[in-house]
Amino acid sequence: MTAVELRHLVTMAAIADEGSFGRAATRLGYTQSTISQQIAALEKAVGGPVFDRPGGPRPVRITPLGAVVLEHGRDLLARAEALTDAVDRFRAGAGRIDIGIFQSMSNAMLPTVVRRLRDEHPDCDIRMTEEVPGRPPRIDELDLLFYDSLLDGDVDHVKLLDDRYVLVARPGAFPDGPVRVEQLDGQPLVAYPPVCDQPRMELALARAGARPRIVFRSAGDDTILSMVRAGMGSAVLPWLAVHGSGVAADERLRVHELRPELPPREVFLLWPAGRSHSPLAVRTIDIAVEAAADLSRRM
Repeated sequence: MTAVELRHLVTMAAIADEGSFGRAATRLGYTQSTISQQIAALEKAVGGPVFDRPGGPRPVRITPLGAVVLEHGRDLLARAEALTDAVDRFRAGAGRIDIGIFQSMSNAMLPTVVRRLRDEHPDCDIRMTEEVPGRPPRIDELDLLFYDSLLDGDVDHVKLLDDRYVLVARPGAFPDGPVRVEQLDGQPLVAYPPVCDQPRMELALARAGARPRIVFRSAGDDTILSMVRAGMGSAVLPWLAVHGSGVAADERLRVHELRPELPPREVFLLWPAGRSHSPLAVRTIDIAVEAAADLSRRM
């Protein structure tokens, strides 16, 4: 049966619908000899005649074998049409995309990316997974990964932005305006777990003369900010984490620039090297780069 081609089944269905080889040829835009050749190839593949040909003006009749072939052939043609539609929708951006994110992205840049994708491709299927701090991301299971460091192995990437660090504290904990980094020496600090960019940031604090007391660690931006509000300590956080959490409008918190500035956290968009992108993934990369450029102008 591997010799049966879809065009043979299309021809057979047209003959069954039209009742003659000639009318089927007109419908499909073939010559009648081409129609006869395709049916002959089909009959050779299935091992017997699929039509009785009485000759003259009388319509052709489907054989019992032909009825079996036509029943399953129509099902195959319907599936082929569904495949064509699915491929067309994929090319138009209506496919599925699996994206890995980290928490700060979900509050700041990600809503912009999702909104624009939905506006441009309402039928797309967006699946998102938030990475677990301290656990290596499984990028092979994703189309794209937003991450705050590069990964080892065969991974391609585009850098999106430099995410600068700021100090978040209760009102009055520090004078208004920028805070010198050395003023954090010995101060209580609420912080992320020592994964991703956090160890590098804490090392930068130490090199600038500040060794704060870490009194609580949490991977959750909201949890850290809640502990700052409660007076447990201050927090050195990336701008994305602060920007997406409504801190600027919170009277219980103050945001201070740090002097000197700490080396920023770098944010990347990564994907497995050598993978062919779907049109939806290509567009996601473009939107992410545009959204990151807009955020960078506001930092």
